[in-house]
Amino acid sequence: MLRLPEFSYFQPTTIAEAVALKDAHGDRAMFVSGGTDLYPNMKRRQQEPRVVISLAKVDQLNAIEMRDGGIHLGAKLTLTSLASDQRLQAGWPAFAHAASSIATPLLRNMGTLGGNLCLDTRCNYYDQSYPWRKALGFCMKKDGDTCWVAPSSAKCWAVQSSDLAPVVAALGGRIELVGPKGARTLAAEAFYNDDGIRYLNKEPGELVTGLWLPEIAGARSSYIKVAQRGSFDFPVLGVAAWARFDQQQKIAELRLVLGAIAPAPRLVPDLDKLLIGRSLDDRQAIAAAAEVAWRLARPLDNTDQAFSWRKSVVKPYVERALLGLAAR
Repeated sequence: MLRLPEFSYFQPTTIAEAVALKDAHGDRAMFVSGGTDLYPNMKRRQQEPRVVISLAKVDQLNAIEMRDGGIHLGAKLTLTSLASDQRLQAGWPAFAHAASSIATPLLRNMGTLGGNLCLDTRCNYYDQSYPWRKALGFCMKKDGDTCWVAPSSAKCWAVQSSDLAPVVAALGGRIELVGPKGARTLAAEAFYNDDGIRYLNKEPGELVTGLWLPEIAGARSSYIKVAQRGSFDFPVLGVAAWARFDQQQKIAELRLVLGAIAPAPRLVPDLDKLLIGRSLDDRQAIAAAAEVAWRLARPLDNTDQAFSWRKSVVKPYVERALLGLAAR
């Protein structure tokens, strides 16, 4: 049986108190909310905080409200509450759908928005027990100096497997943070680094407090994922699409983001010339966009399924995500 290591446990009641505790204990401390990611990692000794700061009693992080031309979501909202919220289902359906696709009902009851946005990157050589990793010689992400996915690489290639991350990036969301230096917001795309170890553009003492999504009136969104099983599993590919249409139902603006293929969500570039001014009935244009996404996707041997198969499904799933905009 894997057991948690010893640690000190604090339960602050305000954001300011939580940030002050993290500042006081520095790198020895980590925040926890639902614990569905951190506690299993601690059991495997992937993360070893000596101080755990629980956010369970910080009620400020439970807010959900319409404001500033969009919707604000507190970081401690559970995935279940996000998936079932009627405002999100009506106005941001891809986001609500992505939340409903994560893990299982029991884990969604515990897992939170902030936790999924900050999900630790994953890898077949990293998500193992301590004895397994020790026998291998550890890896660059924890205790070693070699990335076993690409041994000659100076970079860790562990994958960002959050379902919400690509959707938030496609929707133009903004991550809200509070730290010892005050509050700030970051565009979701800028929140993630293309590095399996330093995967978040977040200062060590900062706490993710919420997410703001702009209103998408007149636009449509979709999300589709590929996983080994129909439920419970992390995605091996996630495709998020957002598009705004003109009066003739031609695409006026488009964002397409791929998840679970790299340490950060990947915005697919250069789609303007292919799809702007075209309708979703133009299957040739959609196939060309899928080709661009396929060329961008370079999955490696670091998660479930063979990486060649994971690349092969990019085209059909990008096409499905784009065609899913019509259904919205």
